[in-house]
Amino acid sequence: MEYRQFGKLDWKGSVLGFGAMRLPVIDGQVSKVDEAATGQMVRYAVDHGVNYIDTAFPYHGGQSERCIGRILKDGYRERVRLATKMPSWLIESAGDFDRYLDKQLERLQTDRLDFYLLHALNRNFWPRLQKLGVLEWAERAMADGRFGRLGFSFHDDFSTFKEILDAYDDWALCQIQYNYMDIDFQAGTEGLRYAAGKGMAVVIMEPLRGGRLTKKLPPSVAEILAKSPQTRSMAEWALQWVWDHSEVSVVLSGMSSLEHVVENVACAERSFVNSLSEDEQRLILQVREAYREVAPIPCTNCQYCQPCPNGVAIPQIFDLYNEALMYSDLWAPRFVYQGNNSLKAEQRGDQCIECGLCEDLCPQEIGIQEWLKKAHELLGSN
Repeated sequence: MEYRQFGKLDWKGSVLGFGAMRLPVIDGQVSKVDEAATGQMVRYAVDHGVNYIDTAFPYHGGQSERCIGRILKDGYRERVRLATKMPSWLIESAGDFDRYLDKQLERLQTDRLDFYLLHALNRNFWPRLQKLGVLEWAERAMADGRFGRLGFSFHDDFSTFKEILDAYDDWALCQIQYNYMDIDFQAGTEGLRYAAGKGMAVVIMEPLRGGRLTKKLPPSVAEILAKSPQTRSMAEWALQWVWDHSEVSVVLSGMSSLEHVVENVACAERSFVNSLSEDEQRLILQVREAYREVAPIPCTNCQYCQPCPNGVAIPQIFDLYNEALMYSDLWAPRFVYQGNNSLKAEQRGDQCIECGLCEDLCPQEIGIQEWLKKAHELLGSN
């Protein structure tokens, strides 16, 4: 296993971390974790050098923390740094800080966490937590020994990311989404470099874009990869691309089978900064462009069509539609479109009143009204 300096801390983390969000389940029930299989996976990972485990309050309907707590008994807890996350969206009063942390410690069967992260910070959650005094509370919780260092995970744009980083001098780590398709998404490459430049450890989530980068390849992408003299699985191409960055401390993988763990551990043993040749970097660039060319709607997210007079989230809908076709994955885009994440019912494509203003403003001359109908037909159905 390879190890890297974890920000300013006097500790090195394994380049591969174990993310406990996509554990194997029984009968397809998300909250019914297959603990026997998970135990095999976690202990194999730790026995082969993984020393960073990440979970969170809502994962698997609250069962992830409980499962991990039981698995880490018999000496395994002492061999890893354990991180979990405060459910930022559930915090309504300052008293909730202690209430959730204490509940999570109980679930994990430990009296101390190594890292506690404010979960999924964005422009809405962060101001509310600040107003409730979350940083002052965290200082007290660290002083009384309930967790070692404070961090946050993030889902918003770079300016919000920078604002959060600059608000506190003692962040130990941040967790961001990063992969070879998302270099300009959310914190992106700019955020990765900014955080590392401030001495923070940067933990990467979604290096495989929720597994989409390992699924059936568009013919154009498969053709590019077939030309490479280096044979790698799609998972390894994606992981090695992320590990190639010196600013990255730990890459989390949400593994759901022992086979995934064995493969990823083997990949981690071959990882190091600047491991990809210039030709391989060019190949990944070609793959990225080929994926983007598969996208049927040539939307550049310029936002000229916003705000829509009727509130339709045109760029977001087009992004979901393109994603569904680029990665042959309908489940995740439909999940978001149907109101299970940030998109609201009143923002969907069927709310278009066909005023035509967006098409007059679109520099790409996209037939927005017709594409909204197609997107709603695909994403709005089950």
